[in-house]
Amino acid sequence: MEKVKPGTPESTMLKGYIMSTLFYEPSTRTRLSFESAMGRLGGTVVSTESASEYSSAAKGETLEDTIRTVEGYTDCIVIRHFQEGSAQRAANVASVPIINAGDGPGQHPSQALLDAYTIQREVGRVDDIKIGMVGDLANGRTVRSLCMLLSLYSGIKIYFVAPPVVRMRDDIKAMLTSRGVNWQEVTDLREVAADVNVLYQTRIQKERFTNLEDYAQARGKYIIDKDIMEILPKDAVVMHPLPRVDEITVDVDTDPRAAYFRQAKNGLYVRMALLKMCILNK
Repeated sequence: MEKVKPGTPESTMLKGYIMSTLFYEPSTRTRLSFESAMGRLGGTVVSTESASEYSSAAKGETLEDTIRTVEGYTDCIVIRHFQEGSAQRAANVASVPIINAGDGPGQHPSQALLDAYTIQREVGRVDDIKIGMVGDLANGRTVRSLCMLLSLYSGIKIYFVAPPVVRMRDDIKAMLTSRGVNWQEVTDLREVAADVNVLYQTRIQKERFTNLEDYAQARGKYIIDKDIMEILPKDAVVMHPLPRVDEITVDVDTDPRAAYFRQAKNGLYVRMALLKMCILNK
């Protein structure tokens, strides 16, 4: 078999297509995995990082006007924005596919897809699992989207483990209840760790707090360390959407159940599939 030269796309499926990444908030994994996904499919990327500062938004341009302009240059727009509902606003005026790469504390759909894919690969199934969601659940768009996706599967039980100031919001709990999903709010991380297939840790998001006293109350309350890993079942996994600060200690990284860097890599493959579907089927 002929070797693929370095820098050669893995596919030419999207050759001639252009994707725009329009990011108003910082990103490493989401932005780079989308851009890498497009490149591996043979397409090209035009990108705006820190769009609040380095695009015409800094001059007062509305999001809608930005989208109407950018769509003239690209076949797909991947947007991350600090306001909840921004992706829907973009989609309302766009004639090209809009992919939500995170809208404030609202949703992060492509992360939910890669999370479900990771669970399937690591656990062997998505149905009939117990998952503990830990940390900043009020502002965590990743866990909100994952709850919505898991509600489509059967036999799901979700434990919410969070400080009182960042408990899961009522809209997600009501949605889960309406769909017959078993969920429970729990304060003891050790109790949950002993009973789950997946322990999904999240960062306490300092940037979402208007009151730093609330942040101080939430930070450091639930940490996954070697002691928690001793309790975790041998066939369970630890996931995290990253970045982490101090909520998973680095000595956990060498444990084979620590799946978070594999999870991040899975984002590339899931987003390759997503771009193919969105661009070729529009």
